[in-house]
Amino acid sequence: MKTAAILFENDSFKKEFNNDNLDFADCELVLGFGSRDLLADGKIFTQLRKRFPSSELVLCSSAGEIYGNEVMDNTISLTAIKFSSTQIKTCEVDIADFENSFQAGSSLIRKFRQNHLKLVLILSDGGKVNGSELANGMNSVKEEQVLIVGGLAGDGAKFEKTLVGLNRMPEQGKIIAIGFYGEKLLVSHGSLGGWESFGLERLVTKAEGNVLYEIDGRNVLDLYKIYLGKYAEELPGSALLFPLSIKIDGTDEPIVRTILSIDEKNQTMTFAGDVPTGSRVRFMKANFDRLIDAASEAALSCLQVNSFAPKLALLISCVGRKLILGSRIDEEVEAVSEIFGNTAIAGFYSYGEISPLKPFGDCILHNQTMTITCINEMN
Repeated sequence: MKTAAILFENDSFKKEFNNDNLDFADCELVLGFGSRDLLADGKIFTQLRKRFPSSELVLCSSAGEIYGNEVMDNTISLTAIKFSSTQIKTCEVDIADFENSFQAGSSLIRKFRQNHLKLVLILSDGGKVNGSELANGMNSVKEEQVLIVGGLAGDGAKFEKTLVGLNRMPEQGKIIAIGFYGEKLLVSHGSLGGWESFGLERLVTKAEGNVLYEIDGRNVLDLYKIYLGKYAEELPGSALLFPLSIKIDGTDEPIVRTILSIDEKNQTMTFAGDVPTGSRVRFMKANFDRLIDAASEAALSCLQVNSFAPKLALLISCVGRKLILGSRIDEEVEAVSEIFGNTAIAGFYSYGEISPLKPFGDCILHNQTMTITCINEMN
């Protein structure tokens, strides 16, 4: 397996790390994560296609690009990959062709022959697709041995529209899957949020999809404002600092849900992912050092799941973490780099992260979480 990293900025290729002497005309897969404005430029797409003429070119808009141990903005971070024996297959669907995201997810996975399929990487529109239902749909038809990871495309802090493209100009509404086949392929994964829970565990008594109405029979917005104290006056901006921890029946570990908006008129809260009635929740708060430590622990868990030296670590973290950590955002990527050493690191900041909670289990939608997928091939 060979990899190379290339950074595109200001209409040209600015940096390149190609220690494997990978011939770009010969690479099989190129992953590109970049700002929406750059990916929407037809001239730039032509440049990318010319640089990688025969590759499967997968492009995804982001809320920040990971290039080595740096976090960039207004760039395109490209990772070129050549496998020695692993085979890949790419598929694409449009959410507009389905009644819901569950159907889109199940249809996408059915396009893959699952014999010898080890890994599926998902890159999805982050505005039109319900990530929770997408994950549920994919889980409903996948074989047990198949690992599904990925993320929802971003649009910086603008939250206007996101773009995804497979071998053509990126568009809204697309969901792309990359399947990896091979007996010699080695994969592992890890994810961790690092948020501190506080207060009592409570029961969701009324919710519809990602809209929460009541907790313990009480109006959720009133209860939330009591917990926030002085920060309640800074809503909705302060909501990023106080996500929700959710325990769903059948899962041992809680997942994190980001608050997208509050509705004062209807007294509801909307989250970046479903909050099922009957789930148990606790409020959470940010601790900068714990967020960074969580990135390191997610990397360590990859090595515990499958103890090989990764050739490539794909990091998909959350726009909320980026906005909260601010100028310290590089530190969470550096923390991962310290664990993996010479491993090539790439990825992006997303509107939702897709990864299992337990080793090689069903995938779920995460928010405010660092997720890592490691890849290599046996000699």
